[in-house]
Formats: sequence, C-alpha cells, structure tokens
Amino acid sequence: MANLFNKQAKLYWQTRPSYPPQLFDFIASKTPNHDLAWDVGTGSGQAAIALSKIYKNVVATDTSEQQLSYAPKLPNIRYQQTPPTMSLSQLHNTVAPRDSVDVVTVAQSFHWFDAPEFFNQAKRVLRKPHGVLAIWCYTEPSVNEAVDALYARLYKESRPYWADERKKVDDRYASIDFPFEAVEGTSDATGPFEFVSEKVMTLEAFFTYIRSWSAYQTARSDGVELLREDLVSEFERAWGGGDGNGENIVRYPVHLRIGKVGTNYNEESDV
Repeated sequence: MANLFNKQAKLYWQTRPSYPPQLFDFIASKTPNHDLAWDVGTGSGQAAIALSKIYKNVVATDTSEQQLSYAPKLPNIRYQQTPPTMSLSQLHNTVAPRDSVDVVTVAQSFHWFDAPEFFNQAKRVLRKPHGVLAIWCYTEPSVNEAVDALYARLYKESRPYWADERKKVDDRYASIDFPFEAVEGTSDATGPFEFVSEKVMTLEAFFTYIRSWSAYQTARSDGVELLREDLVSEFERAWGGGDGNGENIVRYPVHLRIGKVGTNYNEESDV
C-alpha cells in the first residue's frame, strides 16, 4: 500500500480537499494547552499547516518520503518520515517525549493504522489527563443532483477495487472502538461530529481527484478504466458549462472522532 501512496503523491497534493477552519477551532477548544501537536499520516501537510496556526510547534509524520516532499515548509513544523511501526523508544526519540503532546491528529488515514498499537502510542505521548486525540475522514463529495448521481454510480462500480479498510470511511469512523473519554462540552459522545469542507473545482480537477483514489489506481493496474469515455461525457453534461470547463463548489462531509486520555489510563513501563 505504501508504494501505491507514493504513486499517488502528486495527485493527492493537487486535488485533496483542505479542512474547514471550524474543524480545527473545535479541536483546539478542547485542548487546554497549545504547545505541541502531532499530525500522523500527514501526507502533503494539509492538516499540519492548519495546526501550525494554532499550536506553537507541530510534528508531522508520514511513512512516505514522497508525500512529505510536497508538504510546505514552515518554521514551526517538523516533518519526519517514520516506519510503519515504531517501538516506544523510537516514538519518544523521533516524535515526542512522554506526556508532551497536546493533540494528536489523523486526517483521512486512520483506517490504515493498527488501531490498538496506535492508540497506545498516542496515549503515551499525550499530556494527561486532557491530551486529545482527533481523527477524521471525509466521505463522498456533493456537487449537484446530476453529478452526485453519476458519482454514486462510479463509486459503486469502484467498490471491488477498494481495500477492506475503506469500509471504516464509508461508516464515517462510527464503528471504530475509540478508547478515549468525551471532551468537555460533548456530553458522553466522542462523535462522529460533522463538518463540511468546500473546494472550488473544474471538472478536470474533479477527475484528477477521482484518479487519486487508491481504487482507481488498483483498477488501472488490472486494466480497468473507471472513467470511461461515455461516463466522462455524462459528467460533462451534468457539470454544466457545455464542455465541463466551468467551476463548481464541491462539498466534502468531514466526520470527526475526538476524545481525551482522561484519568483512567494506566501507563505500562516503556519498552
């Protein structure tokens, strides 16, 4: 899967949506301190950039060096390539010391993680008891009724080419066993809470987003072109502007799970 993400790195950088300021304002409102954030699976740094405007320092990690090469360099962001799995000593030496991180974030990549191992590592570095973990994903975009119907048909046709992990995204991360306590102001809930990301796109940019799907790349490797000529023509008519060169607002629903370490965490000895 890492090789597939390397192949997609430029497409991700070009077309993936940014995340709404309201999402980061909500997360930041749940962390008493704003000194250090760790953005895991940062890709080309979309979330890390937003976090850097709120937190004094950001550590942004990814297993893909190629993805990181597209991330904008800012003075308070430290980008770090990490292996898919880390020992606790590697975690503390390369990412952050124990009890030092105010928030750990994962944007649109948590479904690839070994959840129990990651939760343990996040709890190690988060400040106790109010350190926060925030993970989110976005689901099918919406443009207009005609485009949305075509997209739904395409997405259905692409299902055989998605990895099983995609089901967690389709479920809005709702079924994930999330062993964190509710943050202040959210009753007993850890989400998912919904936000909306908007991006102005041409049809070609929208197609480039579709081509960045892992399912699209998998289908291509199997000799299947999901964006067939007849479907492209239908999209052009539905998009508007005759040949589809006009711009539309594309809305992506963003689904957030958020929780704090709390007081019930019993830390095991480091290994």
